[in-house]
Amino acid sequence: MPPLPSTAPEHQALFLLLNAALPQTQCTRCGFPDCASYARAMAEGQAAINQCPPGGQAGIERLAALTGQPVLALNPEHGAEGPRRVAIIDEAWCIGCTLCIKACPTDAILGANKLMHTVIEPWCTGCELCIPVCPVDCIALENVTGEQTGWAAWSTDQAQTARSRFEARQLRLQREEAAHQRQQVAKAEHKLADLAAHTKGTDNAPEMDRKRAIIEAALAKAKARQAGA
Repeated sequence: MPPLPSTAPEHQALFLLLNAALPQTQCTRCGFPDCASYARAMAEGQAAINQCPPGGQAGIERLAALTGQPVLALNPEHGAEGPRRVAIIDEAWCIGCTLCIKACPTDAILGANKLMHTVIEPWCTGCELCIPVCPVDCIALENVTGEQTGWAAWSTDQAQTARSRFEARQLRLQREEAAHQRQQVAKAEHKLADLAAHTKGTDNAPEMDRKRAIIEAALAKAKARQAGA
């Protein structure tokens, strides 16, 4: 499929259709950071339709029908089709590091720092992103669909739930980042307004100038990040 201009209405329409046809596990095995990015790359002709192991062969057939491309076999470089699995945390070994919580794309792990974590099974997509970040290897994957694989092991309702939870998480992270940047700006402005109180030896003009330059540079970076957030 030839690349489509990013501003073309048909490009946006195809992207929406392709994204809706993906299982929304957000596992990144396709080589993209999320399902939407993979859908957009396919719509632009920058990615093949056979890079999604969770969707399996049935998923490839869906994507082929939408794009008008021939059905392909799943590219083994991206993994193999398999049953749906969910993460299980061995609570006896969990140290409460929160790394798995930060890695989970659907906020399916509940817990707090230095407290035991647990997985909310209906929200877990089996993406496996929590596995490599666990420092004590206390997370395992459990097969919950037997021999059923691909879309036979994953429903449209589950995909919609995963997508809505992923999108809600992204919005929350954006709000948190924006709040953090506002705090950084306020902190830098406070120090700059009362530089003498934050400098030992206020009669040392070179030191005052050096600190002022550092804080002004930090303030400029914080404002730039704030604008980006």
